[in-house]
Amino acid sequence: MSPPSRDDLRRQLRAERQALPLRERERLARLVARQVIASPMFRSSHHIAAYIPCRGEVDPTPILHEARQRGKRIYLPVLSRLHARRMWFVEWTPKTRFVNNRFGIPEPRGTRNGRGHTHIARLDLVLTPLVAFDRHGHRIGMGGGYYDTSFAQLNHRLAWRKPRLLGLAYAFQEAGQIEHHPWDVHLDAIATEKQLIVP
Repeated sequence: MSPPSRDDLRRQLRAERQALPLRERERLARLVARQVIASPMFRSSHHIAAYIPCRGEVDPTPILHEARQRGKRIYLPVLSRLHARRMWFVEWTPKTRFVNNRFGIPEPRGTRNGRGHTHIARLDLVLTPLVAFDRHGHRIGMGGGYYDTSFAQLNHRLAWRKPRLLGLAYAFQEAGQIEHHPWDVHLDAIATEKQLIVP
């Protein structure tokens, strides 16, 4: 029997993820946060990018609360209007106002042309959503290619890798082995409610 295709796996795991009751999502998000907060990559990072969860994604809010308490700076993605499948990252402050993007996901307002964004190389850590992962650091996202395109330069660096990409997932999102394409960007680690996996 052949393994499920990327599209089949994406459909199956998205349905499982969205079926989780809200309280269970909140409980699991706190457990994932413990794994992240205890990690050296979180402790050593000063500039952390995250995302606003949708469709059952792991909520990074508990991680971001801790990051704020420790004086770390937080950034959120904005879809670029200038480049296909690219994201800018904009610092999130108490004054940040939001608007829904074309997918209905809130993003910082008034920065879609790239003004006011932070250069990706300034980021230390990027908390990355995903649909499926394996223990080699391979990831299946929602299918838009935004993370792979925005962080494509990481595939060309041999010695210095910044930012580091940390996937947030529920343990059931682990797949046996995901087919890897040349354009796929590798995760540096994956945090689930059970453990931190470093390929």
